[in-house]
Amino acid sequence: MRAAPAEVHVTTDGQIQFGAFLMGEDTPIHGRQLTGWDDLPALDDASVPMPASHGSWPGWLLAGPRVLTFDFLVDDRGIVGLPDVLDGLRRATALRQEETPLIVQLAGSRRLMWARVTRRTLTADRTYTWGNPAGAIEWTCADPRRYEVAEQVARTGLPTPEPGLDWHAADPPPGVEWDLDWGGTATPGAVVVDNGGDADTYPTLVITGPVIRPVITHQATGAVLEYDLTLTATDRLVIDTRDGTVTLNDTAPRLYTATTRSSPEQAFTLPPGPSQLTFRAEEFNPSGALTVLWRSAWW
Repeated sequence: MRAAPAEVHVTTDGQIQFGAFLMGEDTPIHGRQLTGWDDLPALDDASVPMPASHGSWPGWLLAGPRVLTFDFLVDDRGIVGLPDVLDGLRRATALRQEETPLIVQLAGSRRLMWARVTRRTLTADRTYTWGNPAGAIEWTCADPRRYEVAEQVARTGLPTPEPGLDWHAADPPPGVEWDLDWGGTATPGAVVVDNGGDADTYPTLVITGPVIRPVITHQATGAVLEYDLTLTATDRLVIDTRDGTVTLNDTAPRLYTATTRSSPEQAFTLPPGPSQLTFRAEEFNPSGALTVLWRSAWW
């Protein structure tokens, strides 16, 4: 499960937040251009040319990383001087191995990505000391999709068994006249999640016990996630479909408990639009629950 931004500072169009550092409109780091944001990322085309005919057999199109370039101009006018502005910029864009949340708001849409700085230029010419220095930052996002900032959450329990039909004949009248009770309303054990974007997104699935041999099924795609284990009331199983990991109580790997009918975790995605997920187990327990966490995704 990737880290979310601790606090969102973006408030208007033209602003970029990298980690906790804010750039763009209403900041000393004035944006001049952001390239790669609305472009499709580079695609790996697996199409195969036809040997004796024009054209090719269509193959999978797989998106590569998204590369963003932000050209900026530093304006030190205000309460913060140029040395402090440049020091904050250098610290925020220092070399790091881990990805950092990146939030961009343009044309009224605020989106989230995870990125690493792969290039920073800040020319040390006369404007570096006496004027308004210009520079550029390049980010590389291993996941090219753009996500909504707020994570959505949905929850369901296991389906409640229906009590069935109840025939009452406390004071049987003449002939066959029965008071028929159709039973109570059952808990469906299903949840509908809506991906409002235009790209498939990866949910994080959290199962809490008590539950025996939990099963999650995507009704539209037929993908199934089933694990041959027993969770107690204090156990928590986290399935990260993007990373393909299954972790018990945040520490113990449990990917090996997947049954033979279980789909690969990374194949369990939410396509654009609503998806219905069902939650089942070997035995009913009113405390067993499935929590789905997801973000809508856009290309």
